[in-house]
Amino acid sequence: MEYYGSTVTGGPYMHLSGRVGGDPRLPSIAANDTRFHSAPPKTGVLGRSSQQSFRPATTYRSAFINPGVSLNKSMPEPYSMSTMLSSLDAIKVPPVFSSARNALYTRYTPDEWMSTNATNYQASDRVRNAAERLRADAFRTCRDADMRTKASQMESGRKIGERKDDIRYWKEEVDDETNKMLKSITQLEDQKRKLEKALKDTEKPLHTAQENLYHREKRQGVDLVHDNVERELIKEVDTIKNAQEKMRRTLEKLEAQLSLNRAAQHELEKDSRDKYSAFNLDDKAHQLKNTSRGIHYHDGIERFDNNVSVPESWQKFTEENLKRSQSERARTAELCNEIDNTINETSNDMSRQFNNVNNSFAQRTQEATDARNKIQAHLGKTLQEIFDTEKTIEFIKKTIQDKEAPLKVAQTRLETRIRRPNVEACRDPVHHKLVTEVHELRDTVEDLQKKLHDGENALQHLLRTKSILEEQLSIKNNSIFIDNEKCMGQRKIYPVTNRRNESP
Repeated sequence: MEYYGSTVTGGPYMHLSGRVGGDPRLPSIAANDTRFHSAPPKTGVLGRSSQQSFRPATTYRSAFINPGVSLNKSMPEPYSMSTMLSSLDAIKVPPVFSSARNALYTRYTPDEWMSTNATNYQASDRVRNAAERLRADAFRTCRDADMRTKASQMESGRKIGERKDDIRYWKEEVDDETNKMLKSITQLEDQKRKLEKALKDTEKPLHTAQENLYHREKRQGVDLVHDNVERELIKEVDTIKNAQEKMRRTLEKLEAQLSLNRAAQHELEKDSRDKYSAFNLDDKAHQLKNTSRGIHYHDGIERFDNNVSVPESWQKFTEENLKRSQSERARTAELCNEIDNTINETSNDMSRQFNNVNNSFAQRTQEATDARNKIQAHLGKTLQEIFDTEKTIEFIKKTIQDKEAPLKVAQTRLETRIRRPNVEACRDPVHHKLVTEVHELRDTVEDLQKKLHDGENALQHLLRTKSILEEQLSIKNNSIFIDNEKCMGQRKIYPVTNRRNESP
């Protein structure tokens, strides 16, 4: 059974409408009841539908009473002494309270009734005041929450914007350094190709010098001498080999520096990609609003921390990458200068030694030409002397032959006079003259024979000298041909084409 003015659901306040534990007085409603302090705040809606899943105790049904007799008429003098228990019969109970009509005596006294009403009024005031304070606190809390939320959101957005600016700044620095590193790598690769070409160009002068030494081994006789040309050629071979070794060491340093540059470039590009991704994510987060699509609850995301750095270490990481790249670029510049100096120095050394060898060849060729000319002169004189000696020998032979007839005549005369008889065989002046003539002719023939022998010996010496001179002339011609044609023919121009700042 529900009474008018009571809650529809008979909620948590129904126990306040009856006696509790046989207390002779009506308890005040919500007196010392802690549930009023936890009641939900007022939201501006006066009532809620009873069809909701919960039925708050603050929902009431409005009562409509149309009594036939005025309630004021039920008690003529409600506050007079005649209305006490002693005058109970004079009280007219309203017909709407059927339970009171059936009772023989009233349950409470007017003081109790008044006290209960006063208590209820006070409790109502207290509850309403608490509800008002709660509503005010709720409104203030909501406003503060909105302000804090907006301020926090604005601060988060500002910090994200600042973070974007930081990322953009450092990304631009990294990209600029990456471009510089790419230029440095390109420059180093150009230097590598230049150094490799310079190293390759040293093969031809080395082959030329070694070929010259090989050709000069074909010299003959006394011309196979360890002369100044051979010493300069050996020195040229050593100079070229030292230059090659120096270039190879520089090339190894260049390869190592190129690897370091590419490693620094890789770190810079990786850092740039990470910053690009982080910038896009932060930009996406920065553009999110309360009305944006794609915002969802992510329970527990605030407890998930996959960060691996703090702003200081993040900035230090990028600075270290930049410093590493700048250091590698500085070393690259130094190495490029060293490469240029190495190429110029080795090229100048080889060119200088090349000129020294050519000068030695020219000097040696001049010496050999002078020696050949002298040999040719001596050979000409020797040939003339051989011709004259042969003429002399022929003349001596003819002279000896011419002395045969006079000797025969003198000897025949002596033999004829030997046949003179007796005393006529006189040793007269004629005999003495004939004997003297024969002796003179024999001495003359012997002298001529001796001269003929000496002339023939001289002719043999001359012929031997002629042979030696001809051999030496052939040797000199061969040496001149080797030095002037075979060697100098390969050394007319400097074989290295990649020379820079070559000294004249």
